[in-house]
Amino acid sequence: MSAQASGDSVPGPPTGLMGEPGPAGRYGEFGGRFVPESLMPACLELADAFATAWADPAYHAEYSGILATYGGRPTPLTECARLSAHLGVRLLLKREDLAHTGSHKINNVIGQALLTRRMGKHRMIAETGAGQHGVATATAAALLGLECVVFMGEVDIERQALNVFRMELLGSEVRPVGSGSATLKDAVNEAMRDWVATVTDTHYCIGSVMGPHPFPYMVRQLQRVVGDEARRQCRELLDGADPDVVVACVGGGSNAAGTFAGFVDTEARLVGVEAAGGAAITTGIPGVLHGMRSQLLQDESGQILEAHSISAGLDYPGIGPEHAHLAALGRATYATADDDEVLSAFQLLAETEGIIPALESAHALAWVVRQARELPAGSTVLVTLSGRGDKDVAQVRDILAARRRS
Repeated sequence: MSAQASGDSVPGPPTGLMGEPGPAGRYGEFGGRFVPESLMPACLELADAFATAWADPAYHAEYSGILATYGGRPTPLTECARLSAHLGVRLLLKREDLAHTGSHKINNVIGQALLTRRMGKHRMIAETGAGQHGVATATAAALLGLECVVFMGEVDIERQALNVFRMELLGSEVRPVGSGSATLKDAVNEAMRDWVATVTDTHYCIGSVMGPHPFPYMVRQLQRVVGDEARRQCRELLDGADPDVVVACVGGGSNAAGTFAGFVDTEARLVGVEAAGGAAITTGIPGVLHGMRSQLLQDESGQILEAHSISAGLDYPGIGPEHAHLAALGRATYATADDDEVLSAFQLLAETEGIIPALESAHALAWVVRQARELPAGSTVLVTLSGRGDKDVAQVRDILAARRRS
């Protein structure tokens, strides 16, 4: 769902790399609030509410307390001795797969659920692709006693049946979306339509650094706990040094944004890895979708193209606007991994380290496997393992079985 910009056509002044954006939520030429007039008051209300909460020690204390006693933070840093020997680089994993619900998503939704209650609203809605954001939102809603509805494409419902059951078990309603490609983009469309109709009592808990301002900034701030923890942990392990390369997978890009925020002011090389069939940075062009201006997959007429990925969480035809800005500045680079590389990386980590990654995270690993020999000798590479692969095991089993039969 896109619309004409509402009062934010002029970018705000620069405020520093991965700092707070201007009032209109601009990162250079990207970002903004491209929403219907009916949603503008909700975006402004949310921006004010988050600014007030983020400056409130009581909010931080409750947020950090829940992440520590319920969410499993801090998550550990794992050194992969066997895989490092195989690749010829020192590989470290930031283990978001060990957070409650199995991914980094819990960091964001706990913060937004607390904000929902703080704004006096009783209902949250969310979109989900791989199901991890939906599960996390359903979990936070159950914890705080909020009503929850999750929109999910019919294609993703079929390939992520386990996560659908988990959401329902947690007391949330999962609404199938059959329009368009019946995947993540279409789930976002339906969630935004619901929000327009229910905005007085509903908060839309967006799962990534996308959408109209303040969502990209707010979600990045709630996810920066990943990068801040990883930076401290790396410096303890590396005698005060930072890793040479920091890598994370990118769909909308929340785990990457949170990770990069911890290292953007260091000398570390920042690498985001997109799905080859959803490479908005690599092959996209600027446009407007879901309330933001960013790099999008679109044709010459401006029609949004369908993205493809083996991972339900990365088949989004765009990328968060701050990632588009980091790419334009050259501070972060963005590469792709194809399905075959991802499957190989998925199996390699399982076989060498006893860790089954989410297919999303396996994109970041695939880049490291491909590039390891090109990196300087002795390089230390940090990969954010954004989620665990329980949800993907059946899909991978079926793919591998089909390939053996063919």
